[in-house]
Amino acid sequence: MNTPTAPADLNLTTEKMEKVAFILKTTAHPTRIAIVQLLAQQESLSVTDISEKLQVEQSLLSHHLTGMKLKGILGSQRDGKNILYSLKMREVVDVIQCLAGCTFL
Repeated sequence: MNTPTAPADLNLTTEKMEKVAFILKTTAHPTRIAIVQLLAQQESLSVTDISEKLQVEQSLLSHHLTGMKLKGILGSQRDGKNILYSLKMREVVDVIQCLAGCTFL
């Protein structure tokens, strides 16, 4: 019978745990992570730009972008006929970079 090991002391406050959980839940999809990665490299991009770079249909992409905007992860501004999306919550990049550094991935 396996005995559970004690969890490592990560020195996380309740506030940090809640913020990390929120970020993980909000970005828990490969397309959303790819969007964050793109917007971490470019200040802002239109739906068309993101769609072309990720090879994802605009309708599906718009669904992800809207959800992330409503949750406060992304911001947007109108530029003529286009809406440009940008990262509003920069901590998302830090969380994803931490996960990318995991040895099991």
